[in-house]
Amino acid sequence: MIVFRYLSRELLLTSGAVSAVLLVIIMSGRFIKYLAQAAEGRLDHTVLFLIMAYKLPSFLQLILPLGLFLGVLLAYGRLYLDSEMTVLSSAGVSQQRLAAYTLVSATGVACLVAWLSLGLAPQGSTEVARILNKQAAMTEFDTLEAGRFQSIRKGSRVTYTEQLSADRSQLSGVFISDKRLSKAGDKQRGITVLVAETGHQEIQADGSRYLVLQNGYRYDGNPGQADYRKIQYETYGVLLPKPEVSEEIGEREAVPTGDLFGSDNLVDRAELQWRLSIPLLVFVVALMAVPLSRVNPRQGRFLKLLPAVLLYMTYLALLVAARGALDKGKIPVQLGLWWVHGIFLLLALTLLYWEPLRLKWSARRAVSGVIHG
Repeated sequence: MIVFRYLSRELLLTSGAVSAVLLVIIMSGRFIKYLAQAAEGRLDHTVLFLIMAYKLPSFLQLILPLGLFLGVLLAYGRLYLDSEMTVLSSAGVSQQRLAAYTLVSATGVACLVAWLSLGLAPQGSTEVARILNKQAAMTEFDTLEAGRFQSIRKGSRVTYTEQLSADRSQLSGVFISDKRLSKAGDKQRGITVLVAETGHQEIQADGSRYLVLQNGYRYDGNPGQADYRKIQYETYGVLLPKPEVSEEIGEREAVPTGDLFGSDNLVDRAELQWRLSIPLLVFVVALMAVPLSRVNPRQGRFLKLLPAVLLYMTYLALLVAARGALDKGKIPVQLGLWWVHGIFLLLALTLLYWEPLRLKWSARRAVSGVIHG
């Protein structure tokens, strides 16, 4: 029991540290993506951290299996390097018993991953989809910030206001640049520039929204050409695109797990098998990492790290490829993703029992050679 507690503590601490580092790296990359959308005016900056919080379960369900895999390699590799594994082996802790201890710790991680995969991750994806739908329904007036140029429609429209009232109802020092494109949308036919002293938003009875500008000018023309038109106005209305709110959540990751059971849809079946595969992945990679962590103290514990990571990525890539094939009906539902787990489980057992069997066969040949000699 003392050995089990010691190994479990080393394994879980190392796995937790690795998972934390991976989580920071992945969340930073995704946060930068959302931050760029906020800078373009497509997202309200106030919802960025809320989105990341709802995305957290989806990140963790894939990070934790990799963190456990690397944790086993690093923790047990250090024990081999410090000759602690040699002492444990002489005390009767075999590779099989070490694998059993590891699987006990992996069970806790698998339960956590199952909770994330089957419960929290779909709920988080649902909330993220709702937030993004709500953000898509916002007009450029709703996301406008004073003193900042806002680019929308892939840069075809740029809006700027010098000042914006606290209730977002009044603007001053307004500038709008709008590229006029051909009907096909592939050629520019000129630029319209609007400047105004003040502006405000008006909502019509039919729901149409107008940005009403006062005391300004409109310029129409092409850059580099002298033929342009200048119009002075007292009041000018700019139609804001009417938002289309989608209440339906389209992402299959957002479908509750209970709705996937009993579904005849191939996509739903593939999604269900994927969610069940992630906790199963934890057990297989934990079992596979035990023999891969065995290193020679002279070689260092990082020698097998790169091949082991490549093996893990191959496992995950095959699962993703099988999921895509299952979506398209190229793989029978009964076979599903289970054949991938079967292949790597067989590989893990081979790696686990290969060294003891090799030593046993070598001993038999040696004894046989002595007898016949």
